[in-house]
Amino acid sequence: MRVLLVEDDPRIARFVSQALREQAYAVDVTTDGEDALYKAAINDYDAVILDVMIPGRDGFEVCRELRAEGLTVPIIMLTARDSVQDRITGLDTGADDYLTKPFEVAELLARLRALLRRGNAVRPATLTIADLVIDTRAHQVTRGNRKIELTAKEYALLEYLARERGRVLTRAEIAEHVWDENFDPLSNLIDVNINRLRRKIDDGFSTPLIHTRRGEGYMLAAPDDLQTTSTKDDSRSKSEAPTDHV
Repeated sequence: MRVLLVEDDPRIARFVSQALREQAYAVDVTTDGEDALYKAAINDYDAVILDVMIPGRDGFEVCRELRAEGLTVPIIMLTARDSVQDRITGLDTGADDYLTKPFEVAELLARLRALLRRGNAVRPATLTIADLVIDTRAHQVTRGNRKIELTAKEYALLEYLARERGRVLTRAEIAEHVWDENFDPLSNLIDVNINRLRRKIDDGFSTPLIHTRRGEGYMLAAPDDLQTTSTKDDSRSKSEAPTDHV
Protein backbone atom coordinates (compact mmCIF):
# COMPACT_ATOMS: atom_id res chain seq x y z
CA MET A 1 0.00 0.00 0.00
CA ARG A 2 1.28 3.47 -0.90
CA VAL A 3 0.33 6.43 1.30
CA LEU A 4 0.68 10.19 0.84
CA LEU A 5 1.43 11.95 4.15
CA VAL A 6 0.84 15.74 4.11
CA GLU A 7 2.29 17.20 7.32
CA ASP A 8 4.40 20.34 7.83
CA ASP A 9 5.56 19.52 11.37
CA PRO A 10 8.91 17.72 10.82
CA ARG A 11 8.70 15.80 14.09
CA ILE A 12 5.21 14.46 13.44
CA ALA A 13 6.00 13.72 9.78
CA ARG A 14 9.12 11.76 10.75
CA PHE A 15 7.37 9.85 13.52
CA VAL A 16 4.28 8.93 11.44
CA SER A 17 6.21 8.04 8.27
CA GLN A 18 8.53 5.78 10.25
CA ALA A 19 5.57 4.01 11.85
CA LEU A 20 3.92 3.54 8.46
CA ARG A 21 7.08 2.12 6.89
CA GLU A 22 7.48 -0.29 9.79
CA GLN A 23 4.00 -1.56 8.89
CA ALA A 24 5.12 -2.15 5.27
CA TYR A 25 3.52 0.95 3.75
CA ALA A 26 5.36 2.91 1.07
CA VAL A 27 5.19 6.58 2.09
CA ASP A 28 5.61 9.86 0.20
CA VAL A 29 5.85 12.93 2.45
CA THR A 30 5.11 16.55 1.59
CA THR A 31 4.62 19.69 3.65
CA ASP A 32 2.30 21.92 1.60
CA GLY A 33 -1.02 21.79 -0.21
CA GLU A 34 0.17 22.55 -3.75
CA ASP A 35 2.76 19.79 -3.70
CA ALA A 36 0.18 17.40 -2.23
CA LEU A 37 -2.16 18.06 -5.15
CA TYR A 38 0.71 17.59 -7.61
CA LYS A 39 1.78 14.29 -6.08
CA ALA A 40 -1.80 13.01 -5.98
CA ALA A 41 -2.18 13.88 -9.67
CA ILE A 42 0.87 11.91 -10.83
CA ASN A 43 0.85 8.97 -8.40
CA ASP A 44 -1.66 6.26 -7.53
CA TYR A 45 -2.11 6.34 -3.74
CA ASP A 46 -4.07 3.90 -1.62
CA ALA A 47 -4.67 6.51 1.11
CA VAL A 48 -3.93 10.12 2.05
CA ILE A 49 -3.15 11.36 5.58
CA LEU A 50 -3.75 15.11 5.43
CA ASP A 51 -2.98 17.75 8.04
CA VAL A 52 -5.38 20.70 8.04
CA MET A 53 -2.95 23.50 8.97
CA ILE A 54 -0.41 23.36 6.14
CA PRO A 55 1.22 26.20 4.14
CA GLY A 56 -0.49 27.54 1.05
CA ARG A 57 -3.76 25.76 0.38
CA ASP A 58 -4.88 24.24 3.66
CA GLY A 59 -6.05 20.69 4.18
CA PHE A 60 -9.71 21.55 3.67
CA GLU A 61 -8.95 23.05 0.26
CA VAL A 62 -6.73 20.13 -0.73
CA CYS A 63 -9.38 17.60 0.27
CA ARG A 64 -12.08 19.51 -1.58
CA GLU A 65 -9.91 19.70 -4.72
CA LEU A 66 -9.03 15.99 -4.63
CA ARG A 67 -12.71 15.09 -4.48
CA ALA A 68 -13.57 17.60 -7.21
CA GLU A 69 -11.03 15.85 -9.45
CA GLY A 70 -12.82 12.56 -8.87
CA LEU A 71 -10.28 10.88 -6.57
CA THR A 72 -11.99 8.37 -4.30
CA VAL A 73 -8.85 7.51 -2.31
CA PRO A 74 -9.51 7.31 1.47
CA ILE A 75 -8.49 10.51 3.29
CA ILE A 76 -7.76 10.87 7.01
CA MET A 77 -7.50 14.47 8.20
CA LEU A 78 -5.24 15.48 11.10
CA THR A 79 -5.65 18.70 13.05
CA ALA A 80 -5.01 20.41 16.36
CA ARG A 81 -8.36 22.16 15.97
CA ASP A 82 -10.83 20.00 17.84
CA SER A 83 -14.08 21.97 17.57
CA VAL A 84 -17.15 20.14 16.33
CA GLN A 85 -17.49 22.62 13.45
CA ASP A 86 -13.95 21.87 12.25
CA ARG A 87 -14.69 18.15 12.26
CA ILE A 88 -17.90 18.77 10.33
CA THR A 89 -16.03 20.94 7.81
CA GLY A 90 -13.40 18.24 7.30
CA LEU A 91 -15.98 15.53 6.70
CA ASP A 92 -18.08 17.78 4.47
CA THR A 93 -15.09 18.52 2.22
CA GLY A 94 -14.77 14.79 1.54
CA ALA A 95 -12.59 13.34 4.29
CA ASP A 96 -13.36 9.78 5.37
CA ASP A 97 -12.05 10.15 8.91
CA TYR A 98 -10.81 12.88 11.25
CA LEU A 99 -8.16 12.57 13.98
CA THR A 100 -7.37 15.31 16.50
CA LYS A 101 -3.82 16.07 17.63
CA PRO A 102 -2.23 14.89 19.79
CA PHE A 103 -3.01 11.32 18.79
CA GLU A 104 -1.62 7.84 19.28
CA VAL A 105 0.05 6.48 16.15
CA ALA A 106 -1.47 3.08 16.94
CA GLU A 107 -4.94 4.63 16.59
CA LEU A 108 -3.99 6.29 13.30
CA LEU A 109 -2.75 2.93 11.94
CA ALA A 110 -5.95 1.21 13.09
CA ARG A 111 -8.12 3.85 11.39
CA LEU A 112 -6.04 3.57 8.23
CA ARG A 113 -6.42 -0.22 8.18
CA ALA A 114 -10.18 0.13 8.64
CA LEU A 115 -10.47 2.56 5.72
CA LEU A 116 -8.31 0.38 3.47
CA ARG A 117 -10.38 -2.69 4.34
CA ARG A 118 -13.51 -0.88 3.24
CA GLY A 119 -12.11 0.77 0.13
CA ASN A 120 -14.23 0.12 -2.96
CA ALA A 121 -14.76 -3.45 -1.78
CA VAL A 122 -14.22 -5.26 1.50
CA ARG A 123 -10.60 -6.43 1.74
CA PRO A 124 -10.28 -9.82 3.41
CA ALA A 125 -8.17 -10.02 6.56
CA THR A 126 -6.67 -13.31 5.39
CA LEU A 127 -5.38 -14.08 1.90
CA THR A 128 -4.99 -17.74 0.94
CA ILE A 129 -3.24 -18.99 -2.20
CA ALA A 130 -2.93 -22.78 -2.21
CA ASP A 131 -1.24 -23.55 1.15
CA LEU A 132 0.11 -20.01 1.56
CA VAL A 133 -1.76 -17.98 4.19
CA ILE A 134 -1.24 -14.24 4.72
CA ASP A 135 -2.70 -12.57 7.82
CA THR A 136 -2.93 -8.95 6.66
CA ARG A 137 -3.67 -7.60 10.14
CA ALA A 138 -0.81 -9.28 11.98
CA HIS A 139 1.48 -9.31 8.91
CA GLN A 140 2.14 -13.00 9.50
CA VAL A 141 2.80 -15.46 6.69
CA THR A 142 2.73 -19.25 6.76
CA ARG A 143 3.00 -21.92 4.13
CA GLY A 144 2.02 -25.42 5.12
CA ASN A 145 3.16 -25.69 8.73
CA ARG A 146 6.08 -23.32 8.22
CA LYS A 147 6.06 -19.77 9.56
CA ILE A 148 7.83 -17.47 7.11
CA GLU A 149 9.77 -14.46 8.39
CA LEU A 150 9.78 -11.49 6.00
CA THR A 151 11.18 -7.99 6.04
CA ALA A 152 8.67 -5.13 5.82
CA LYS A 153 9.41 -4.63 2.11
CA GLU A 154 9.22 -8.35 1.33
CA TYR A 155 5.86 -8.51 3.11
CA ALA A 156 4.54 -5.47 1.24
CA LEU A 157 5.57 -7.02 -2.07
CA LEU A 158 4.02 -10.38 -1.19
CA GLU A 159 0.72 -8.85 -0.06
CA TYR A 160 0.45 -6.80 -3.27
CA LEU A 161 1.13 -9.88 -5.39
CA ALA A 162 -1.43 -11.84 -3.36
CA ARG A 163 -4.15 -9.19 -3.71
CA GLU A 164 -3.59 -9.34 -7.47
CA ARG A 165 -3.29 -13.15 -7.58
CA GLY A 166 -3.31 -14.70 -11.00
CA ARG A 167 -2.47 -11.41 -12.73
CA VAL A 168 0.92 -10.57 -14.22
CA LEU A 169 2.17 -7.36 -12.61
CA THR A 170 4.65 -5.17 -14.44
CA ARG A 171 7.71 -3.71 -12.72
CA ALA A 172 6.09 -0.27 -13.04
CA GLU A 173 2.94 -1.43 -11.22
CA ILE A 174 4.98 -3.04 -8.45
CA ALA A 175 7.16 0.03 -8.03
CA GLU A 176 4.11 2.29 -7.91
CA HIS A 177 2.38 0.37 -5.12
CA VAL A 178 5.23 -1.08 -3.06
CA TRP A 179 7.93 1.61 -3.26
CA ASP A 180 7.76 5.37 -2.72
CA GLU A 181 8.79 8.26 -4.98
CA ASN A 182 12.48 7.72 -4.18
CA PHE A 183 12.50 4.40 -6.05
CA ASP A 184 15.12 4.26 -8.81
CA PRO A 185 13.54 2.60 -11.87
CA LEU A 186 17.01 1.54 -13.03
CA SER A 187 17.74 -0.38 -9.84
CA ASN A 188 17.28 -4.14 -9.43
CA LEU A 189 15.46 -3.88 -6.07
CA ILE A 190 12.31 -5.52 -7.41
CA ASP A 191 14.23 -8.48 -8.82
CA VAL A 192 16.25 -8.84 -5.61
CA ASN A 193 13.12 -8.88 -3.44
CA ILE A 194 11.32 -11.29 -5.78
CA ASN A 195 14.28 -13.67 -5.57
CA ARG A 196 14.29 -13.42 -1.77
CA LEU A 197 10.58 -14.14 -1.66
CA ARG A 198 11.06 -17.16 -3.93
CA ARG A 199 13.63 -18.61 -1.58
CA LYS A 200 11.37 -18.08 1.42
CA ILE A 201 8.00 -18.95 -0.15
CA ASP A 202 8.81 -21.66 -2.71
CA ASP A 203 12.03 -23.41 -1.65
CA GLY A 204 11.26 -26.80 -0.14
CA PHE A 205 7.77 -26.98 -1.65
CA SER A 206 6.81 -29.02 -4.70
CA THR A 207 4.51 -26.34 -6.16
CA PRO A 208 5.99 -22.91 -6.93
CA LEU A 209 3.66 -19.97 -6.35
CA ILE A 210 5.80 -17.06 -7.62
CA HIS A 211 6.09 -16.99 -11.41
CA THR A 212 7.93 -14.84 -13.94
CA ARG A 213 6.57 -13.89 -17.34
CA ARG A 214 9.67 -12.93 -19.29
CA GLY A 215 9.35 -9.43 -20.68
CA GLU A 216 6.09 -8.85 -18.77
CA GLY A 217 6.48 -9.14 -15.01
CA TYR A 218 5.71 -11.29 -11.99
CA MET A 219 2.68 -13.16 -10.70
CA LEU A 220 1.63 -15.00 -7.55
CA ALA A 221 -0.62 -17.87 -8.53
CA ALA A 222 -1.81 -21.31 -7.47
CA PRO A 223 -2.02 -24.11 -10.08
CA ASP A 224 -5.74 -23.41 -10.62
CA ASP A 225 -4.96 -19.74 -11.33
CA LEU A 226 -2.38 -20.76 -13.92
CA GLN A 227 -4.93 -22.98 -15.67
CA THR A 228 -7.40 -20.09 -15.81
CA THR A 229 -4.73 -17.69 -17.09
CA SER A 230 -3.64 -20.19 -19.75
CA THR A 231 -7.24 -20.62 -20.93
CA LYS A 232 -7.70 -16.85 -21.21
CA ASP A 233 -4.45 -16.52 -23.16
CA ASP A 234 -5.51 -19.28 -25.56
CA SER A 235 -8.88 -17.61 -26.11
CA ARG A 236 -7.20 -14.25 -26.74
CA SER A 237 -4.79 -15.79 -29.23
CA LYS A 238 -7.64 -17.41 -31.16
CA SER A 239 -9.65 -14.19 -31.25
CA GLU A 240 -6.62 -12.29 -32.55
CA ALA A 241 -5.76 -14.89 -35.20
CA PRO A 242 -6.24 -13.71 -38.84
CA THR A 243 -9.28 -15.03 -40.70
CA ASP A 244 -9.58 -16.11 -44.32
CA HIS A 245 -12.52 -13.89 -45.09
CA VAL A 246 -13.30 -10.21 -44.94
